[in-house]
Amino acid sequence: MDSLTQITLGAAVGEVVLGRRVGNKAMIWGAIAGTIPDLDILADFATDNISATAFHRGITHSIPFAIIAPFALGWLVHRLYGQEWSKSKLAFRDLGGVYLFLVVLCSIGAAVLPIPFGDVLPIGAVVSAGIVGFVMVSWVYRRTRKLGAIEGNPSWRAWSWLFFWGIFTHPMLDACTAYGTQLFQPFSDFRVNWNTISVVDPIYTIPFLICVIIASRLTRHSPKRAWFNRVGIALSSAYLLFTVFNKVRTDRIFERSFVEQNIDYQRYTSSPTIFNNILWQAVAETDTAYFEGRYSLFDTQKRVRHFGHLPKNHELLAPYQNQRVVEILKWFSDDYYNVSMRGDTLQFNNLKYGTISYDLEEDEEPKYIFSFRFKDENGQLVQLPSEFERDPDAFGKLWERLKGVE
Repeated sequence: MDSLTQITLGAAVGEVVLGRRVGNKAMIWGAIAGTIPDLDILADFATDNISATAFHRGITHSIPFAIIAPFALGWLVHRLYGQEWSKSKLAFRDLGGVYLFLVVLCSIGAAVLPIPFGDVLPIGAVVSAGIVGFVMVSWVYRRTRKLGAIEGNPSWRAWSWLFFWGIFTHPMLDACTAYGTQLFQPFSDFRVNWNTISVVDPIYTIPFLICVIIASRLTRHSPKRAWFNRVGIALSSAYLLFTVFNKVRTDRIFERSFVEQNIDYQRYTSSPTIFNNILWQAVAETDTAYFEGRYSLFDTQKRVRHFGHLPKNHELLAPYQNQRVVEILKWFSDDYYNVSMRGDTLQFNNLKYGTISYDLEEDEEPKYIFSFRFKDENGQLVQLPSEFERDPDAFGKLWERLKGVE
């Protein structure tokens, strides 16, 4: 999910754990905990974007990380609000130590990925981790030295419990999206993706955020504070349950439509389109092609009107099957991909996450959310800059299709 949603969820669970004892500090640290897993995007500075794609939603989004990291973070925050720590020269050492501990955890996740990151990673990772670490630790050190001790400072176990729930709920929510989460890193790179909610869904986030903001404006001992926070959690949880029901219902419609249109599929995947849970898309695989279609809850007929035909063209990758970029992209797409050639440029199109084309003609090639362009240089695939074409009418087309067709 998007960062605002994860911050809101983290703040809400932080309030549940320690809101009565430390007030808005619980929300702040819960929001920070909810943000920590997404710091894996810093891999973009350490390696190429394809390797960073494999690393994202990996070890920092795993259940083992959610169990181990909170011990160090809880200990650190407990020390932060202690009587002497904020004025001690040992503060910088403690901050640096916890940062290195987290870097080691992330390095374990990178090292055990069955897909190699390539030669660029070790040097880039060391340099990036050092620069980012110095900046972050220095910034936090300057900020925390201005904070004083708090009365009734919760134990490190209590703070660890807050960080556990703030971090743990992050990947569990991400697992509901099509992008998926490697919950079992470093033991497995399997991506858990339940495909029930979009990576950005305002209906989930906005009511939740409003409730959390209202709760934050009330005193920590006010019964209404806890009530508003729980209402936000209840509303968001109820909506998640609705998305599960919605997926089951739409999947039945997709399956029936496949049969009606004589599409003998081997498997298929479905997920909601961006910003909503009303318009759904599905991709079905056959021996030689994929068929992509959409269904809106507002469609007058309980069927998919048309499935687009996308040839696989997997044979175009035959000369490059053992190359690192191909292995990563096939894994990332869960083998839902097709390949196209434009002159001497090979394009890998990830179909698992759908397209951003809502009004295609029957033979028109769609615009893919994830596509990668390569050029052959002496038998090796070399990535080219993306040629993503921004469609100024994309949201308008999405809205029109979402409203349904007769």
